[in-house]
Amino acid sequence: MNPKPRLLSLDVFRGLTVALMLLVNHPGDWGHSYPALAHADWNGCTLADLVFPFFLFIVGVSVAYALAKARATAPGAALPGVLRRAAVLAALGLFASTWLDFEWATLRLPGVLMRIALVYGLAGPLFLYSTWRGQVLALLALLLGYAALMQLVPVPGVGPANLGAATNLGAWLDRTVLGEAHLWKESRTWDPEGLLGTLPALGSTVLGLLAGQWLRHLGHKPGHKALVLWAAGIVLVLAGLLWSPWFPLNKALWSPSYVLLTGGLAALLLGGLYWLCDVQGVRGWQGVRGWAWPWQALGVNALAAFFGSSIVARSLNRAHIGGLSAKDFLYQRGIAPWFADPYLASLAGATACLGIWLVILLALHRRGWVWKA
Repeated sequence: MNPKPRLLSLDVFRGLTVALMLLVNHPGDWGHSYPALAHADWNGCTLADLVFPFFLFIVGVSVAYALAKARATAPGAALPGVLRRAAVLAALGLFASTWLDFEWATLRLPGVLMRIALVYGLAGPLFLYSTWRGQVLALLALLLGYAALMQLVPVPGVGPANLGAATNLGAWLDRTVLGEAHLWKESRTWDPEGLLGTLPALGSTVLGLLAGQWLRHLGHKPGHKALVLWAAGIVLVLAGLLWSPWFPLNKALWSPSYVLLTGGLAALLLGGLYWLCDVQGVRGWQGVRGWAWPWQALGVNALAAFFGSSIVARSLNRAHIGGLSAKDFLYQRGIAPWFADPYLASLAGATACLGIWLVILLALHRRGWVWKA
């Protein structure tokens, strides 16, 4: 039996997001990242702040494709597989965060893969047991309910509801449930992937669920699907901007305005790629081996790229050569001397990391090797 063809635009979208992730997460010098490739200090949204919500949106689209048959036939039979995959993702996240540096007393429990695991584990059952109308209601409940909790509920031991980094309700909940020692080591008083923020993060994935179901709809022409995605993206972006004066764009809080803005941008980008790759069939001058193929290679092995780059980075930071970490040694001796501008040098270091992983994943893609949780 021939495998069902993949949605090329989704793979390319995921691959572009992986590429941006590598540029953001692995600069040559953390002190000299261009502002667009650095996360906003608190309120605001930079190019770097698009990576995580784009991944969660992509998770939603993928769930809509992967579980569509199960939802129509036997949703209960698919549920154990969803929960198993969520558990594997959570375990991988803990493994990556403790690689070469395990200490139970200060083990950070939240994290990127942990949040993806939680969101996937919630989005799967939501898709299996609800219609798109139920998902729209769930989205509204998540965003409005989260805003109400954060902006109306007093914070125990602190005072009135507020959106401060260490004094908001989510930070209090993380300290109470997880303990300060198990939070983000840069603060220990709050965590950007905390428990309460998982609610609006699920909203980002629900937007992906809705987009995926729209793309799978058989009653509309492909070109019309792309147009509706663009229209929905514009509406979401405007809604996010309109909400932002009351609840500012904020990645660490995963504010509702941030969900809508980034979800809208994701819909616009996916709609464009869908029209280009899947509707028009413009896949480069040599078919799929043209411009789309490298991004597809990154996209189909996104987990390998994230997990592998995290393990390698931690290993290079732990190893030392001549008093420097191996990572700093390679950067300061092999890349930085070629550039007068430290920001350009740092970008060159990030680009070198991207290039190395692109070569690795292209080789894996040629051999049909895909790592799935």
